[in-house]
Amino acid sequence: MLRRSYRITDSALEELGAAGLDENVLAALRPHKSGKALGKKALDDVLSKLGGKTLSSEERKLIRKYTQLGLLRLERIIPNRSLREWIEALVFAVAIAIVVRTFVIAPFKIPSGSMEPTIQVGDHIFATMFSYGLPVPFTNIKLSPREIARGDIVIFPFPSDPSIDYIKRVIGRGGETVELKGDRVYVNGEPLDEPYAYYDPRIVRARSLNGQSPPHYPPVRVPAGHLYVMGDNRFNSQDSRYWGFVDERTVKGKGWIIYFSHDPDAGWFSGYRLGRIASTLE
Repeated sequence: MLRRSYRITDSALEELGAAGLDENVLAALRPHKSGKALGKKALDDVLSKLGGKTLSSEERKLIRKYTQLGLLRLERIIPNRSLREWIEALVFAVAIAIVVRTFVIAPFKIPSGSMEPTIQVGDHIFATMFSYGLPVPFTNIKLSPREIARGDIVIFPFPSDPSIDYIKRVIGRGGETVELKGDRVYVNGEPLDEPYAYYDPRIVRARSLNGQSPPHYPPVRVPAGHLYVMGDNRFNSQDSRYWGFVDERTVKGKGWIIYFSHDPDAGWFSGYRLGRIASTLE
């Protein structure tokens, strides 16, 4: 628990005078000026011994306010109280935002159509960062790790360029065999039920008219500790079919909810897809 500290200084006495504290009280406080920080009890002891002067509750509150030290101890380098309080508030706001983004939820913007129609271009989503365990900053370690389930929508750094975050759906897990026959996915020889998968009917029709057979991806065994991932938009997704597996340890979070959506091809005054806001990702 953070404990407040106090210090009676010349600048604090000046501010108290400007705030309207009785001059007799100020005179009684001056002998107690010190470079030493006081706890709340020590300050109360000082205030109870001001030469017999009895302080009102309002006077006590005023003295505590102007003698209170900031948690960051900026008093010696930033004399101005208002500026100091503004900087402290900003620092703590940034710190809280970093903690929330690292351990709780983080925002992501979707720039491509690889997960359509589940997630559309221009969707802004929140991902839960704790779904697979509590992340240890700057590492791939997670405390109390949890299993990543098939069908989960996961965010992870692209294996070939970790500076880019990808979002895909988990199809196969470590030890499983994944095979694609035409437009069907098989896991361990069994067809996978995929209500989320989208096959553009225009491409299906063109392929049929041209007599083209659907591509076949032969069986691959997913290494232990890895994932086979795919985009829901099967004809427009760079995924494990092309660049391989995802290390489970690198998964950052789980797609959770759409908090904003705007068609990037529309203008500033149109294209807002309000019906998508608050839609959970499944």
